[in-house]
Amino acid sequence: MKAAGIDIAASSDHYVAVSPECCPDNVRCFGHFTEDLHQLADWLLECGIETVAMESTGVYWIPIYQILEARGLEIFLVNSRHIKNVPGRKSDVQDCQWLQYLHSVGLLRGSFRPKDEICALRSIQRHKDSLVKLASSHILRMQKSLDQMNIKLHYVISDITGESGLKIIKAILDGERDPLLLAQLKNHLIRASDTTIAKALVGDYRQEHLFTLRQSLSAYDNYQILINECDEHMHKMMAKIDDNDLHQNPLPKPTKGKRDLKPLLRKEMYRLLGVDLTAINGISSQTAYAFYTEVGPNLDRFRTEKHFTSWLGLCPGKEETAGKVKSSKTRKVANRLSIKLRIAASTLHHAKSDMGQYFRRMKTKLGAPKAITTTAAKIARIIYFMMKNKVPFDQTQFQENEELFLQRRIKNLKRNAAELGLKLIENDEAAVVVP
Repeated sequence: MKAAGIDIAASSDHYVAVSPECCPDNVRCFGHFTEDLHQLADWLLECGIETVAMESTGVYWIPIYQILEARGLEIFLVNSRHIKNVPGRKSDVQDCQWLQYLHSVGLLRGSFRPKDEICALRSIQRHKDSLVKLASSHILRMQKSLDQMNIKLHYVISDITGESGLKIIKAILDGERDPLLLAQLKNHLIRASDTTIAKALVGDYRQEHLFTLRQSLSAYDNYQILINECDEHMHKMMAKIDDNDLHQNPLPKPTKGKRDLKPLLRKEMYRLLGVDLTAINGISSQTAYAFYTEVGPNLDRFRTEKHFTSWLGLCPGKEETAGKVKSSKTRKVANRLSIKLRIAASTLHHAKSDMGQYFRRMKTKLGAPKAITTTAAKIARIIYFMMKNKVPFDQTQFQENEELFLQRRIKNLKRNAAELGLKLIENDEAAVVVP
């Protein structure tokens, strides 16, 4: 195999190794500027290299990856855990040679990377997520300022960044101090009464805390502007992507009893994915959007649903020595889609659906953490099947499974009753145990 290996550095030189058969001087050093990267690509093409392996080191691999991919080379972005060198023999030259050797004998597997259009969306989405985290930190700072003034607004209103909370905070910063007038700014959907909110708004309005509250609110508003700009930019990017014909395949009606807070995003995801993932219990339009930006509509890279759940880190691991399994814990992966699926699974605790019953049953059997992982893996397998076959979500199969589970429970109850010398009699109202 005409393979090469590249040891990537952050700000120093990159070391590249090819086979001695391709070039006598098979290890070379290149700088990290763009001109140097093009010279690196020229040398690899002169040596007849067809495929290149490199480590996924931070974000420093991205420029090299894009330049080499544009030149027509096949790039293998490999996990650094899979290419550990021999202890005691660590250097940049030996690292690139070790990479080249492992790749030439076919021992490396490339990491999953979607198409460029999905990668572009993914970059904006991940940037948006970081902005959301920064904005949330300023919400905590606003709550801290309110606590220092003994204003308990965030204890009687669940979200101070909602319509009612922001109106009250802005009125306070504008100089309003009458708690009854401030309480009247709340929305009619707020459960707390005007009297309760008025009591919560009686505090010590000190100037230093009002100053910090004003700055925190201003920073939060600025981040909301940036987040909205990200949404608008991503919407323009998605509008240019080929889609599913909604006239031939209209969007199905929402699942009964399921309320989607973003119907336009749900329609957009159905247009791009071809299936309605929000029909799955626990999956919202935001989760479907996270799936699209992290994976895209094409799952051909994953041969089976087992490979997909393994990439997500939702399947049991296997550490075996001398024929004995030492550990079967799930792998620790930094996968954003896996986190979204776990959150979706955790919301099924009170769901009145077959998926909710499955989660509660697994929680009783395995405990909450493992139940979340198991249910998230089940959701991932459903998504894989729907995307690969382009079929809608079928609820009847889960109902059949729940009926089989109920029959097994009845069978076990009858067997336990017989062991105790009792007999289980079924009627239309309830089961009666008689001696």
